[in-house]
Amino acid sequence: MVTMKWLEDNSFPVKNGKCEQLIHSHSFLQDTNFPMYCFGSQSIEEDNSFEGLSCIAEEEQSILDAVLLSQWEDRMRKGCFRYDVTASEIKAIAGKMKFLSQLNEGQITGHLSKPEGNTLREWDPFAFDCTRQPEELLFCVSSSKKAKSELIPSASVPDSAILVIINVTPVEYGHVFLVPCTTNRLYQFLDPRSVELVTRVAAEINNCSFRVFYDCCRPNRSDVYFQACYFPDPLPVEFRPVDTVYSGGRRGIHICSVIDYPIKTLSFQTTHNLKIMAAAICEICSHLEEKNVQYNLMITDSGKKILLFLQRSFAASNAISAWECGGYFLFRCRYEFDQVTEDAMLKRLSSFSLDDDNFEAVKQLCCSIASKFDS
Repeated sequence: MVTMKWLEDNSFPVKNGKCEQLIHSHSFLQDTNFPMYCFGSQSIEEDNSFEGLSCIAEEEQSILDAVLLSQWEDRMRKGCFRYDVTASEIKAIAGKMKFLSQLNEGQITGHLSKPEGNTLREWDPFAFDCTRQPEELLFCVSSSKKAKSELIPSASVPDSAILVIINVTPVEYGHVFLVPCTTNRLYQFLDPRSVELVTRVAAEINNCSFRVFYDCCRPNRSDVYFQACYFPDPLPVEFRPVDTVYSGGRRGIHICSVIDYPIKTLSFQTTHNLKIMAAAICEICSHLEEKNVQYNLMITDSGKKILLFLQRSFAASNAISAWECGGYFLFRCRYEFDQVTEDAMLKRLSSFSLDDDNFEAVKQLCCSIASKFDS
């Protein structure tokens, strides 16, 4: 396991404990050095180099995977988290979908959704708790001009980097925020470069348990951030059959529609060029936002697959998270956890799903954009 000593620096500001710390103040990135993992230029951007990449065995753990887990475990030993996520109870909900539910009684106040009528409501793990202490920032990730990837113990944050920050209220093991930043500022919109960098993080971690999530529909959204953690098994949506919607381009982009699943979902895969797929996904998401179609992303399979979940145009505060779209439900109440049924969760997901007509329109949009990038 790779170990890395935290660089003490008292210049990291603590500011009211509010999210405005990352939204409006970026001085903590200036004139301060952090551990840095740099992608090599011999990367998965080039055609055909992505095709042979597959999840590696634990004894052959990648450097980036070892760095993330060792630093996350170090913060666990130091008591940086509000509870021990490994003590949370998880079960498969009876039924063909094999939905997963988690009971996390460590979450009592401040991060829990309030029940509305008789509807089962889970607490929201995507409420961004910005960095209050310097040890919450594990390290940064960026590109470099060197041929091979490398770990630098201390470096200033370059343009177009990813900040890796622990989620102090984790939902699963290794739960972190992946926060794109550029020129010492955070991104305020989803762009191809940030999608590419985050997907490359998943690819270089190269662990089949690692998944990345993005919600476009967060209330009061001001900055772009992703979340990631490790699941011991694939999420329920990943077991569903698919129907091919688009394939055949020379860039190796494949689009499939997930069949027999309660929320409309498209799957994007590539075996050739991650950078091209990231650019196509970003343009698709931009069009969806223009049309007020709410969506979520899940990056899996070491960056080779991106799932696009499509929701109705609700108020952002009523939208569901990518976690839930994937079939992973969170509960704070033992009674709700014990009583949950597959039918209830099917109805819940279906109530948020995009309708059939608009789904067909989105599929046509995706095929049109993919053909432009895949030629």
